[in-house]
Amino acid sequence: MNKRTSIALSGALAATLILGTAGCSGGRQTDGGHGKNLATANNGRVVGGTPQKGGTLTILSDQDFAHLDPARNWVVSEMDFGTRLLYRTLVSYKASPGTAGSQLVPDLATDLGTSSDGARTWTFHLKAGIRYEDGTPVTAQDIKYNVERSFSPDLPGGADYAARYLKDAEGYQGPANGKHLDSIRTPDDRTIVFELRKPFAEFPNATVMPTFAPVPKAQDTGPRYDNRPFSSGPYKIETYQRNKKLVLVRNPHWDPGTDAIRKAYPDKLVMVMGLRANQIDDRMVASQGADASTVPWFALRPESAGKVLPRADVRERLLAESMNCTDMVQMHTGRAPFNDVKVRQAVQYALDKEAVVTASGGPAFNDASTAYMPAALFGGKQPDTLRIPTTGDADKARQLLKEAGRANGFTTTMTVSNGDKGRAEAIQQALAKAGIKVTIETVDPSAFYATIGDTTHRTDMVYTGWCPDYPSGSTFLPFVFDGRYIKDKGNSGNHSLFRDAPTMRRMDEIAAMTDAGKATAAWRKLDGEILAKAPAVPVLVRRWPLVVGTNVAGAYGQTSFGGQLDYASVGLKDPAKSEG
Repeated sequence: MNKRTSIALSGALAATLILGTAGCSGGRQTDGGHGKNLATANNGRVVGGTPQKGGTLTILSDQDFAHLDPARNWVVSEMDFGTRLLYRTLVSYKASPGTAGSQLVPDLATDLGTSSDGARTWTFHLKAGIRYEDGTPVTAQDIKYNVERSFSPDLPGGADYAARYLKDAEGYQGPANGKHLDSIRTPDDRTIVFELRKPFAEFPNATVMPTFAPVPKAQDTGPRYDNRPFSSGPYKIETYQRNKKLVLVRNPHWDPGTDAIRKAYPDKLVMVMGLRANQIDDRMVASQGADASTVPWFALRPESAGKVLPRADVRERLLAESMNCTDMVQMHTGRAPFNDVKVRQAVQYALDKEAVVTASGGPAFNDASTAYMPAALFGGKQPDTLRIPTTGDADKARQLLKEAGRANGFTTTMTVSNGDKGRAEAIQQALAKAGIKVTIETVDPSAFYATIGDTTHRTDMVYTGWCPDYPSGSTFLPFVFDGRYIKDKGNSGNHSLFRDAPTMRRMDEIAAMTDAGKATAAWRKLDGEILAKAPAVPVLVRRWPLVVGTNVAGAYGQTSFGGQLDYASVGLKDPAKSEG
């Protein structure tokens, strides 16, 4: 996705998964004569019951992390892993399936913060007794330091709420050479005060981001901190071989009495990387031997649906929460040919979303998207303001290209993550029917965001997406379409490089609204207005299908982290089996 952010959307709004027979295109289906309905509601579903303490939970992955450094961690699944296991933030989400999992709860802080000066100033007090892996106390100064280091040019890619909202942060380049932000004050070791340049009533939601985790200055190793974050959570890194294996063991100084969120059931977590995606799917379906105590890192591949959906015993171990994230084709609006709105609109009409849904595993795993923001931000259903057929309209696309002076079409290149190649090929075939010839460039997931975030050297099209950090249009449209926050490197959301003055003015007007209902309506209207200017084409909203091992317990898709397993609560039924 960019899918760089977490999604604190209400679990009540998360879609119910309708599991049909592999290859079916309908909604609710049966299993072809066995008489059993395959519909499975995943909202709030827990697999395996309550875990027991101990054992080793193994995670199988086809990729390494992009970032574990909390100043740089803004990929939804990696935020789940980092903030649930390795480091704590001022505020977090309750460890619970379904609706309750979107509830903000204090983490390092004693409460959800206190505002003053019309929500321009926010004060948090830290709990007593929270310690790092070496036994030293976590301090307010450590949180200030990590927020400051998130501004460093050599640490790109992290959440930029601090840059957007902190007073006098413009031009700040991090704490190198003793430079600090006066808008973050630490009156004592357990008090931190943030001064904002404008009112921001949603600020506690932003402090869920890893940017607001503590990093002691003495442990900071710059870009190398990615390899060894210093733990304030229940686990610490024992070994980390990039692209091979990560081993977490217990942090002996983590005090569960200070932490109402993390259960920390396993004694050890081992992530094995560099495996083939199809190999992982097959191992999870079989669940033999040690794999019974294993979970997958990435979602089930669309082509593996046929190995799962027809089998009731495997479906019992399947989770598939809605990610509430929108996949998009984003076009470089600052370069020809995509600086012409008619060319961009031609792509909108040419794209066959149904073909992409099919390439993604069908309607059991995806929904075609007709707006930028996901359905949860529209009250449960996306609008269809353009009314373009989901199968596309190649004739209309060719007409728009002719009006743009490109009757013979053109050639271009689209960058996608390796896992999105099938979706990209469906897009390639659809655009070819309108005369748009697309070359696909695939990039390893661990390097994908760095590649497309380099605005000088990237291709003219990218396939990525965005997830709101919490249920507000303010966490979606400004991050994807506000041109004022585009960076030369580490560009994180606006991959269309869209710089539209009327759009940015309207964003500021909505952000200043004090009536939440009016602001919500305004964000929804603005979504359609941007869609008409076509900087990006919304394609689909995915679910996050995961098949876990037969010895895994406490497994549920955390709606606040895009449907990924909640690592705060997952464990094993019988820990002894994981050691044998």
